Amino acid sequence: MSISNNIRYFDEKLKATDCRLVAVSKTHPVENIKEAYEAGQRLFGENKVQELMEKYEHLPHDINWHLIGHLQTNKVKYIAPFVDTIQSVDSLKLLKEINKRSEQLNRTSPINCMLQISIADEDTKFGMSYDEAVALLQSEEYRNMNYIRITGVMGIATNTEDINKLRKEFRYLRECFEQLKETFFFANPDFQEISMGMTSDWELAIEEGSTMIRVGSGIFGARDYSK
Repeated sequence: MSISNNIRYFDEKLKATDCRLVAVSKTHPVENIKEAYEAGQRLFGENKVQELMEKYEHLPHDINWHLIGHLQTNKVKYIAPFVDTIQSVDSLKLLKEINKRSEQLNRTSPINCMLQISIADEDTKFGMSYDEAVALLQSEEYRNMNYIRITGVMGIATNTEDINKLRKEFRYLRECFEQLKETFFFANPDFQEISMGMTSDWELAIEEGSTMIRVGSGIFGARDYSK
């Protein structure tokens, strides 16, 4: 199917759910993103800061850009002026830098941030433990931040075809979300997102409570690994 048809397919599949689609456009050219945009998609995810900056300059500015890859603190300044959401917040240090850059820019709205929780049995994946997330939210430094908005949690599951293992990891992330919601965000409607599930496991992720799936090859085709 074409990119446009793939977007329409996911629109139809998600219509009866509370889940939104993040079209993961990493390594794919601007022309492909434009096709998805023209099909109505407005939420796109990128992994690398440099690639995100280049695409931002060549695409409509009503796109909601999500940074979903690991983010170094020294690169926050490059995307802070325009990024909608940083899904991959994995430390208090990074959150402090995002808050600082947002304050310096005097943004009209805070930068949305999601706490990346480690749910996979893979050392190559980033993320905080649940206890580290709790410690971050309990810290005085976090309580003094006024230029970021915590909107939920994100997790990357193990690269496996074992459905039971995936379900267990997705369920654990949902439980982390629910506990954090009850403890720190009970009266805060901003904290509402569970970003989990990709091309190979998005249906299972939705069954386990995902509100945001990150789909790349299922929309744009195979990734260009030369980039």
